[in-house]
Amino acid sequence: MSDDKDTNETDTPTQMEAEQATQDSASEMDTAEAILETAEAALEEGATSAEEAPEAAPAPPTPEEQIATLNDQVLRTLAELENTRRRAERDRSEALKYGAVSFARDMVGVADNLQRALKAANEMDEASKAALPETVQAVLEGVAATERDLLAALGRHKVKVLSPMGEKFDPNLHEALFEAPGTGQDAGTIIDVIETGYQMEERLLRPAKVGIAKD
Repeated sequence: MSDDKDTNETDTPTQMEAEQATQDSASEMDTAEAILETAEAALEEGATSAEEAPEAAPAPPTPEEQIATLNDQVLRTLAELENTRRRAERDRSEALKYGAVSFARDMVGVADNLQRALKAANEMDEASKAALPETVQAVLEGVAATERDLLAALGRHKVKVLSPMGEKFDPNLHEALFEAPGTGQDAGTIIDVIETGYQMEERLLRPAKVGIAKD
């Protein structure tokens, strides 16, 4: 009996301590939850206040800042005006220099026809030329005079004739129609001019059509 009594006396405090510990834990949890709820409410209230708070108006520019802005705008405007003036001057210069390019190209075709007529006459022997009627000879002389006047007029307008016999081939000025080996000339030397070329200032009107030595 004494043993049972001792056992009951021993177990009773332990159960009470467990129950107390349980109660303490529940109380601590309730306290933690209350703290969390309070913190969340504070955060929500702070966010709402931040959203509702009006944004601070930007400070107006100072007089120095306004002057700097106006100076920058003036400088940009002056730079644009200068660029416009330079473009207009360049366009005017090119128009004066190359304004007659289309007309000069048309005149080059006329010069070709005159040269073909004279070339056909020059291929005749002296006896055949002498046998031509005087009217035909006068026509040929008139064609030759017209060719000279036309080339002189083109020259006054800075049009240069390209007849590069014996010169080195230049792809920027010449168009090679054939290559001939065994000519005794250095490779790339122009050995025949099939059609003369023309150049106006730095602008090519038509390349000279040539034949070149191959080796």
